[in-house]
Amino acid sequence: MRRLPPLTAVEAFVQVARLGSVKAAADELALSSPALSRRVQAMERFIGRPLFARRHQAMTLNADGERLLSRIAPALDALSESIEDITGEAESMRLRLGVLPLYASRMLIPRLPDLRRRHPSLHIDVDTAPNPIMRLGDGLDVAITLAHEIDPPLYGRRLGRNRIIAVASKSLIEGPNALREPADLARATVLLHREMPDNFNLWRAAIGLPTLTPATIDHLDSGQLILESAAEGLGVGFMLDFHLDGANDPRLVQLFPGAADSTLSYWFVCRKAAMARRPVRLFHDWLVDSLGAEA
Repeated sequence: MRRLPPLTAVEAFVQVARLGSVKAAADELALSSPALSRRVQAMERFIGRPLFARRHQAMTLNADGERLLSRIAPALDALSESIEDITGEAESMRLRLGVLPLYASRMLIPRLPDLRRRHPSLHIDVDTAPNPIMRLGDGLDVAITLAHEIDPPLYGRRLGRNRIIAVASKSLIEGPNALREPADLARATVLLHREMPDNFNLWRAAIGLPTLTPATIDHLDSGQLILESAAEGLGVGFMLDFHLDGANDPRLVQLFPGAADSTLSYWFVCRKAAMARRPVRLFHDWLVDSLGAEA
């Protein structure tokens, strides 16, 4: 049997390849950057050729490195999983997730049985407190948040795109005072989320009525409260389409056929180094597969 390189050198190579940075890989493996670099160099000496193109602080795999990573990374992951199974560490595999409450109840919780079937050893602590991105690495491993874009220092994956629709109680489309067309909003209350104040402006522009003015606008700080207020006939909520789809509330309907593209999207976000951790990677891959998220 041919002699193999040190496992520490293989691990260092894979981490740098995945993270693209000696510093990030060193942080993940709890090593100094010089120590991590020595392990990568040991791997290259063993192979007998460079595996990376080095540019300042970044390291990018060359063709030989790409070929080697594709062959050994799955074996290293399988080895890690086998050790976790034997030592019992798999039983305590845990992910700390920060997520907005309405997304958690409408999109995440109904899908978690599938995640449990696929990865029974993965457990998730769900945190719905505000500002999850600010707490990444300090109490949270991963966040699912609503944003325009994600800052480049972080890893972000868009979880689909959404449309803004008018959501109201069925009672508002019945009787002599029914809201039958967008112009009827002049005698109605519009309900908006405090963090999505442009939803109505985007919607009215999309349907070709940019100057349409409602009787009044009320702001709430919870999507769930907007849905409940709309269901009780207190106003017309302008929300993302998945909020209505996931509500399963027979009291609610989409009020008019028009819709607008939202400038906000839901994102999976974590520190780039966190993607090397198995619980984060498993959850990320399952979520992207479950939602058909964009690349």
